Amino acid sequence: MIRSDREVTDFQDIVAILSKCEVCHLALNDPSGFPYVLPVNFGYKTEDEHLTLFFHSALKGKKLDLIRADNRASFAAEKGTGVLSNKERGYCTMNYESVIGQGRISFVEDEQEKIEALTILTDRFHPEGHFEFSHAALPRTVVYKLEVESLTGKRKESKV
Repeated sequence: MIRSDREVTDFQDIVAILSKCEVCHLALNDPSGFPYVLPVNFGYKTEDEHLTLFFHSALKGKKLDLIRADNRASFAAEKGTGVLSNKERGYCTMNYESVIGQGRISFVEDEQEKIEALTILTDRFHPEGHFEFSHAALPRTVVYKLEVESLTGKRKESKV
């Protein structure tokens, strides 16, 4: 990282940044030679200093085909905190917090683990309390997880 003064190295601080992010950008390997990047909702859990991201989708689609062909993936999630400008100085910058990482994706096949992952996903977007999703969705929902192998955080907090 070029700007080490912006690097976030503490695992709990990185997870705190991730907790503020609403969307994760998942990058998959496309045989066409171009990366395939898509925004996805996500949930996560931590054990010790290991991070697992959870995602869900319909039963078919390009992203599932790409994951089945090559399960390596990268991700990025960010929380912008706003543009700061100083017209007199001609200075403009953006404050932000971000997390990026890499890992391998696997499909969640076990029904109980699938329920746990979907609960993590739905509860994350309902901070007022647990959200009981309909289990009727299970047969038409694919759940997959990214076991994070490398992780970095970055933060810029400027005062103009």
